[in-house]
Amino acid sequence: MPDADLVPPLRWPAEAIWQALEPLLPGFSVEVLPELPSTNTELMRRARLGRADPVLLVAERQTAGRGRLGRQWTSHGADAQTPGQAAQATASLTFSLGLVLSPQDWSGLSLAVGLAVAQSLHPDVRLKWPNDLWFDGRKLGGILIETAAVGALRYAVIGIGLNIELPVAQDLRTPPAALRELLPATDAAQALGCIALPLVQTVLRFVTEGFGPLCDAFHARDLLYGHVVQCTDGTVGQARGVDASGALMVHTASGLQKISSAEVSVRAQPAAPAGGVCAQG
Repeated sequence: MPDADLVPPLRWPAEAIWQALEPLLPGFSVEVLPELPSTNTELMRRARLGRADPVLLVAERQTAGRGRLGRQWTSHGADAQTPGQAAQATASLTFSLGLVLSPQDWSGLSLAVGLAVAQSLHPDVRLKWPNDLWFDGRKLGGILIETAAVGALRYAVIGIGLNIELPVAQDLRTPPAALRELLPATDAAQALGCIALPLVQTVLRFVTEGFGPLCDAFHARDLLYGHVVQCTDGTVGQARGVDASGALMVHTASGLQKISSAEVSVRAQPAAPAGGVCAQG
């Protein structure tokens, strides 16, 4: 294993991203920092101080990242024994997009974000409701969305963590996948360049149109559809897609149930044949 500190630094496409997004988000900026505890935490801190400018914040190394329900998401290096900053930058992509949003309905935003990321990366990236990116039955990345009041405005912080290389750690709750299994030559900077513009375009579309128009595209990548699932709220049944608000539809013994907020696991039972379109119930 070569010394991690000898890994060449990444060339982040900050200027190209700024040129593409500033017309859509006046006042937009791109920041790439060597290390942060959490990009989401930093943008939420700024928002509480009244800073509401649109920004894309990248951390080459994230030491105290957070996932859904307070779980940890930390940037990992190529070698746990030599956690050089350059190696950690190549092994994962962690960034947050902060901007003022005013959708009529916030429901489904994490699904829209996941769809934008998946579509910008590879046809084989699947979406696990409500906020995970999967490949080959393993977790590729995750999404954490938080909001803060800035005066009369609502500032959204959209955090994304993506494995570029497989983590070394063996104590993860879910088996990990890596983008380089799909795109061997891709690094974190290239992945960010692919994601940034489609992400903002999709978020802006969501603000004006909601999740409904994106529902069928989500269905095409829906990891859970047709599988027997168990939700942390106690619901057990067969996943039947999502509705126009982004709620998970689960067919249970007592009928079709809508799940708006829960963790979901797939039971080890045969899946029903996939099919159908976006549920309307």
